[in-house]
Amino acid sequence: MTPARGFEPAEFEQRTRKAQARMAKDGLAGLLLLSEPEIRYFTGFHTLFWQSPTRPWFLFVPAAGKPVAVIPEIGAALMRQSWLDDVRTWSAPNPSDDGISLLHDLLSPLAQAGECLGVLKGHETGLRMPLADYERLMQGLPGLHVADCTPLIRALRMVKSEAEIAKLSHICGIGSQSFAQVPTFAAEGVPLGEVFRSFRREALRLGADDLPYLVGGAEPGGYRDVISPPTARPLARGDVLMLDTGATWDGYFCDFDRNFAIGHADDAARRAYDVLWRATEAGLGAAQPGATCRDLFEAMRAVIAELDDQGGEVGRLGHGLGMQLTEWPSHAAFDATVLQENMVLTLEPSLSYGDGLIMVHEENIVLRSDGAHLLSDRAAPELPII
Repeated sequence: MTPARGFEPAEFEQRTRKAQARMAKDGLAGLLLLSEPEIRYFTGFHTLFWQSPTRPWFLFVPAAGKPVAVIPEIGAALMRQSWLDDVRTWSAPNPSDDGISLLHDLLSPLAQAGECLGVLKGHETGLRMPLADYERLMQGLPGLHVADCTPLIRALRMVKSEAEIAKLSHICGIGSQSFAQVPTFAAEGVPLGEVFRSFRREALRLGADDLPYLVGGAEPGGYRDVISPPTARPLARGDVLMLDTGATWDGYFCDFDRNFAIGHADDAARRAYDVLWRATEAGLGAAQPGATCRDLFEAMRAVIAELDDQGGEVGRLGHGLGMQLTEWPSHAAFDATVLQENMVLTLEPSLSYGDGLIMVHEENIVLRSDGAHLLSDRAAPELPII
């Protein structure tokens, strides 16, 4: 059953209340958010207009009450369809004052009271406004203290609501159906670029809204990187083909890959695939509420070490998933994040083998009280041959 698009106002009310409870513990009088996922998280404001870097967008989450949007006038009609009551706009772009006066007026009471404002400063965040404008804003609010609210926002977004999980499950199902069709259009002699185009068409036909991310490769016995755009080289017998997709539905991503051999698979490729499949099984077993991302990483790396004792040099073996293709946390030696029920994650073991070849295997899961539940259809236990 296809889930409903969008969210009920109660979803945003609950997210805001949870944020405000954490703000009270952290001594924050408000949050100033500037990036698309965070603004969408608290408002439902969903538009491709974020692709344009011309205009900044702002959302203020107060210590009590509904958030306040400070946005370019071009977004007013859409934002006013959200649950917000207070939407303040300016005619943008206006390089001399791109919303800064409106922000100053909004934040002045906090500055006058010597309050603390939360701003995202941490890993995987960015300041989506001109640095000069940010400095000018802060200079005009001399009594305002600024603190990093990255841990607060990260903790909220890592654990998904049931409505979010339904959307993620739906797009993962579309991704799985799309991969099941690969043998119908990928074959010896077909250019890799055409395989990519066929995959996009198939995913859209099956109901994906978009495919912002599709990478992969195909070379004899394996491939050498996992982020390449396609070439015009025709698939050849003995190639290992990998496609990795990030398709979206209603603003939520799937993110997993599949490997195929064209006509024939050599022993090295078969063994690499087997090791990664079993490493993923180890990850599925280790993905339990109360374990850490480091535990999950070590469980997969222990299997990878059968073939590649440098396993994990890529930095991590999976990550969070949601409104973004990759989210916090990371399954890595450095990440001690405790896994919680209703986290949606990828398991992404990878290894090196042969003469500079690599292979990656990826699945999408949701954590429940009894452990990991697959959102993607589990890959075949042996390397599929087309």
